[in-house]
Amino acid sequence: MATDSDFSSARDLSAGFHDEVVHPLLAGIPYAAGLLGWGSDVLGYDTARSTDHGWGPRLHVFVDEEQIPRVAKLIGDGLPEQYRGHPVRFGWDTQQPIHHVTITTVEAWLKDDLGIENSADNGMATEDWLITPQQKLLGVVAGPVYADDGRLQPIREALRWYPDDVWTWMLACQWSRIAQEEAFVQRTAEVGDHLGSRVVAARLVRDVMQLALLMARTYAPYTKWLGTAFAGLDHGDGLDRDLEATLAADTLADRECALVTAYEKVARRHNDLGLTEPLDPQPRQFFDRPAQVIGADRFVEACLAKVREPRVKELGLVGSIDQFADNTDVLSNPAAYRKLIKFYEK
Repeated sequence: MATDSDFSSARDLSAGFHDEVVHPLLAGIPYAAGLLGWGSDVLGYDTARSTDHGWGPRLHVFVDEEQIPRVAKLIGDGLPEQYRGHPVRFGWDTQQPIHHVTITTVEAWLKDDLGIENSADNGMATEDWLITPQQKLLGVVAGPVYADDGRLQPIREALRWYPDDVWTWMLACQWSRIAQEEAFVQRTAEVGDHLGSRVVAARLVRDVMQLALLMARTYAPYTKWLGTAFAGLDHGDGLDRDLEATLAADTLADRECALVTAYEKVARRHNDLGLTEPLDPQPRQFFDRPAQVIGADRFVEACLAKVREPRVKELGLVGSIDQFADNTDVLSNPAAYRKLIKFYEK
């Protein structure tokens, strides 16, 4: 495993690997290449720790279908044993050592990795957007591209972010998640269930983080990197500190105070979007009960009122797959999550 002092990110390693090794092998052949798909390294989140498991020089190389055999042979025959001291053919767990230059077409890659057809040519149906996990979309748009003959950029642009109606509806669904549980932090503590109160508060913290990412038009990565992605947003208002205070609070009073302060700040962020008419961002009492809440239903209704497409409105508030499913075996496997598309079909 590399040490912190000599660690170089996979983005940098793969950039050099492309420029110095792969590119010379493909002289005269039109192609695109980048560090895309799965992995912390694609997102730029890898560290020295990452090098102990399935880490090394790797690329996706996209060519025309008829060029795949030729390119595969050129690369397979021309790769060195090592690059900058790292094995070019490596494995992990039950994965046998192989090189990790994937040669494919853009269309085949999108089908295998996301379960969708070429979105630049055919467009993405509403149900395609909603059933594709955000981490999968990140794998297309977030990684560095080292060469592009024009075949990759249209795909990345097409998948950069949700259509406006889908995005607005997802904001409504995320506010709805908060509305469903915001009063439970106080209610659980009221009956002496202080562990339950902490658990509900932690769930709401996660929902606020995901709401903030949605507001910033930023796809959320899987759980390991959710906090890292959230930390990368602009928190000049101190939202991150309020969420940390919520989790650190030992008493209901402190927990509730920190959480409703966070609510107020995301409510102000909502107003700053200009997506709906401004809503009062001040916390309030939950009907006649002593719980302090933001009244998230108000934001749900305001967002839904701005959704124009009837097809989206008809879906209710079930949310995208990331908003109703939390199982890695589903969210990481196109063959699994695409089975759920009927959930959104008429």
